[in-house]
This record gives sequence, structure tokens and C-alpha cells, in this order.
Amino acid sequence: MTKIKATSKQHDGLSGDIIIAGDKSISHRSIMIGALALGETIITGLLEGDDVIATINVLRAMGIDIYKDDSGLWHVHGNTIGSWQQPRKILDFGNSGTSVRLMMGLLAGCPFKSFITGDDSLNQRPMARIVAPLTEMGAEIHACDDNYLPAMVNGKKPLIPISYRLPMASAQVKSAILFAGLHQHMPTTIIEPKMCRDHSERMLSDFGADISITHDDNKVRHIHISGKNMLKAQHISVPSDPSSAAFFAASALISPNSVITLPKVSWNPTRNGFFKTIQEMGANITTNIFGDGDGEQYADITIKTSQCKNIHIHADRAPAMIDEYPILSIVAACSEGTSRFEGVGELRVKESDRISAMTKGLQACGITTREGEDWFEIDGNPGNITGGVTIETSHDHRIAMSFLILGMITKKPIIIDDMRFIATSFPNFIDLINNAGANISIVD
Repeated sequence: MTKIKATSKQHDGLSGDIIIAGDKSISHRSIMIGALALGETIITGLLEGDDVIATINVLRAMGIDIYKDDSGLWHVHGNTIGSWQQPRKILDFGNSGTSVRLMMGLLAGCPFKSFITGDDSLNQRPMARIVAPLTEMGAEIHACDDNYLPAMVNGKKPLIPISYRLPMASAQVKSAILFAGLHQHMPTTIIEPKMCRDHSERMLSDFGADISITHDDNKVRHIHISGKNMLKAQHISVPSDPSSAAFFAASALISPNSVITLPKVSWNPTRNGFFKTIQEMGANITTNIFGDGDGEQYADITIKTSQCKNIHIHADRAPAMIDEYPILSIVAACSEGTSRFEGVGELRVKESDRISAMTKGLQACGITTREGEDWFEIDGNPGNITGGVTIETSHDHRIAMSFLILGMITKKPIIIDDMRFIATSFPNFIDLINNAGANISIVD
């Protein structure tokens, strides 16, 4: 496929109310859990990015009826646990790590063989952290070098209940085990030393799963699940994605003469770390928090141009904002002083090595950075960032969007080498931000 370059230049300011697309994490889970539930699940505000479409296409290949009606609502006709059809083709997950890792948990309990793959980027991302607990539960999984796609999943029914201590804070590993736990009648327990995003637990509870949470003497969460209960279809309203909203918040924060409002953004406490962090850095931000429908809180967020200061973020906050570190790096580059981010080794196994990609790109723009295996530092240089470079995005949507935001305030425009992968999470990103006043365009 031919790369599509884009360039970002200075502008006169951002303004307006900006409706951000639906949350990707909740969108994936609403489709998957709806496919397991008895009846018709109806979803409002589903993110229609490439990653979620990949989830839909995979489920359709196993006989699940999923469609969008003329009013924009998505309908999922569930086929209950254990009733999915064996796919007659290789299941292609495209670029979506969330899709493949969560679906491996569901496939682990389906009594047939499935063959799974992805694009070049996904096939280089590690899967061993998912394979290990699912194998312990009795599934037979063969991956390339025991760690990479393509892979074969030979599901077993019933699976073996286990007690599994998460070796890292990973919502994908946790969710895969929870989904696999729906395929057995005795409780499986997940021990979570560091809490990460909890959309799966909340939504499974809403659908009627037999799930409970306890805490030990050290206040560590223990999540217990079994497949005793039949899941029942629900109506799901997907809030705006806080990870996507972060790009707009950062753009208004660093751009002169800007004020924007982002309505109905997910304010789940395991997802709002970015907004709390920029507040601590001095951002002029206000939030109106409301609702608790579908187990999730929302917030209307207003943010204005601000001069921020440096921050030192310790490892305990990383799970609540792991996807936002690329765009937070842009804010840090435009802030006064040196910012340090710790406990972020997970960034090295995302769509790209995001620590390396961000530090390399910032250095090309004249910013001093330093990095270790699970930390990096950025010396802010507000008002003096040169730009004038082409950034290698490494097939990573968040790297691409982050440097388009930086290009709004650099002395010379920034070009990204390929904007195609933005569509995985935020298909209308460029149109939306240009309508608010940005100056981003395709490079011929």
C-alpha cells in the first residue's frame, strides 16, 4: 500500500465543541460480550475505526449477526457461550492488538480450531503473555516462536479454573482470562497487584455475568468469574474515547488563542490519568462529571491555552494513562523544565516501541530526551521547537497524531510519513481537528 504523508502547520487558534468518536476499549467489549449474550444488544456511539471493524468481521466469520441500521445504531444478535460456528477462513485482526488478545480468550473455550493472523505490525507484537494463562486453563495454542502471530487456537470445553496473578498491569491479559472464564462453571480468579482499566469487569457485570471482586489484606484486587450465568443482551451507550480526546486537549493546551469543549468523555477512574496529569502541570481545564450509566462515568471537559510546567510521573499512574504517553510527551516538550515518566516499559510492546519513536522524533525537532528500559525524560523548550522534519510513524496511529499536534506550534511544519494508520482508532481525526481551526493537509 502506498504511504500517505500529511503535514501540520501553525494556525490561528482552536475553538468550539468537538464530539470525539466512541471509546475503542468499550466498543470492542460491547461487540464481543454482546456476541455471547442471549438476545439483541443495541449499541449507540460505537467507534467505527478499523480496529473495531476487525472485531466485527471476525465475529461475523463465526456466525454472529452484526449490523448497523439506518439511524446509526449497531445491533448484535448473540449466539450464547459455546454456540459459535467454527470459522471457515483465517481470522484476520488487521492492526488491532486489543481484538486479537481479547478474542483469544473467547476462542480458548470454543471446541474447534481457529487460525489467526494480523498485518505486519500486529504479527510482530508479543502474544506470550496471553498464551501462558490460556494454556494453563487447558487451551492448545501454537504461535510462531511461542510469541507471535500467525497462530492456531484449539479451544477446549470446559476450560480449567485457575488462580492467576497478573505479572504486569495489562487490561488485555486480564480481559482474555475473564472471557475464557466464561467457559467453565467453577470460579477462575485473577489477582491484580496494580489495577488497570476495568471496562471488562463493569460490562460483564451489566450483562449478568457471575463476577465478583474482593480485596486481600494488602488491598490487592481479586476478580472472580465463572460461566454459571447466562449473559443477557443490553443497550450500551459508548462514551467518547479519553485517549482520543487527549489529542484535542493537548492541541488546545499548547496552541495560542484556543479554547475547546469535549462533551461526554469517559471519566472511568482507570482511564483519566492524562487529564489529572495535565491539571497538575498547570493546564486550564474544567470538568463537569455526570452519569453512571452502564457502569461508567462521563465528563464534559473544557480546556484553554496554558503554559504548563514539568512533571515527574511515578510508575503507579502508568496503567491509568498508558496510551496517552505519546501525546503527553508533546505537552512535556512544550512545558517548562524536565519531565520524567517512570514504569512505562509497556510502551515498548505497543504498535511500535513508543518510547523510542517519541524520543527519536522529538530529538529530530530539537528537543533533548533521555531514555531507559522503562522510563524516559524530556527537556521542555516552549516557544523554541524547530520542527521542519519528516517523522517516521512506524505504523503507529498515536505516534502519527502526536506529531501532527506538535506541528501546530513548531517554527517549521512537521510532516508524518504515513497517516493511514490513524484510521485504526480515529478515522475522522484530521477533518475534526481542521474544523476546529487546525492546519493539517495531505502532502501530494
